[in-house]
Amino acid sequence: MEARVSSGLQLPNWVSTEKIARKPAGSLQLFRKYVGQRLYHMPVTRCARAKERFHGFVTLKVSCVSENHKASVLESESSPAFLDESDIIKSKAEEVEPNLDGRSLYLVGMMGSGKTTVGRVLSEALRYSFLDCDALIEDAVGGSTVAEIFKLHGESFFRDNETEVLKKLSSMHQLVVSTGGGAVVRPVNWRHMRKGISIWLDVPLEALARRIIAVGTGSRPLLNHGDGDPYTKTMKRLSTLFEQRGEAYADADVRVSLENMAAKLGYEDVSGISPTAIAIEALIQIEHLLTK
Repeated sequence: MEARVSSGLQLPNWVSTEKIARKPAGSLQLFRKYVGQRLYHMPVTRCARAKERFHGFVTLKVSCVSENHKASVLESESSPAFLDESDIIKSKAEEVEPNLDGRSLYLVGMMGSGKTTVGRVLSEALRYSFLDCDALIEDAVGGSTVAEIFKLHGESFFRDNETEVLKKLSSMHQLVVSTGGGAVVRPVNWRHMRKGISIWLDVPLEALARRIIAVGTGSRPLLNHGDGDPYTKTMKRLSTLFEQRGEAYADADVRVSLENMAAKLGYEDVSGISPTAIAIEALIQIEHLLTK
């Protein structure tokens, strides 16, 4: 029997086509590598960068000893002598959320870019509901994994279901949606996502390759081709996919460049940037978009 697109997509029972009721915020894993474990133990050069980077969150008073010593004091006028990412993202989310006016956020980007992880952090901060397009498609097709859907029905069938999912989600509000890496290639998908705000998580391909290899490529059907060692094969395939999708990703309303973030923070690579820090940067970029 020929497989057909699931038009009767079943969404979680707390999802309303009118408006998403705010879900109680659950526990949020906190990461503190963004600016070191505690800012008052940060080298002076990074201390200065952090002060510039977090301008607008809290008013900081920084007393630094010298270029060869540690920053000795970092105080907020209204908070303890350290800056916690959980406080920063909560504050920024409270500033941005009213201007969103209920619009949903759509995370786009290459496979392995952290859309699901960062999406969950954003949803917790904004008290929005989080949905993963791939998971919804898997449920709609009877519980088959993405890899199984590609193998049994082909990529075109998967993309048709992806479009159907985005169409349904576009009529809803107060969602953070993680999309598949290839969702951007269909113009119709953009028409649906334009009802909200799209965010491109731009991660260097080398970092993506390392992440994907670390967890394995079994769940990545578009990577299970070609010969060679895992890193070379993965990099080659990622490069090809990015050539096909790069311009489409750039159509997103907001771009969060991990390479730029690492440079500002003085990191040698992007691996030290936490999901919470990326979510904070996304909120900053959204705020710039909405207040132009």
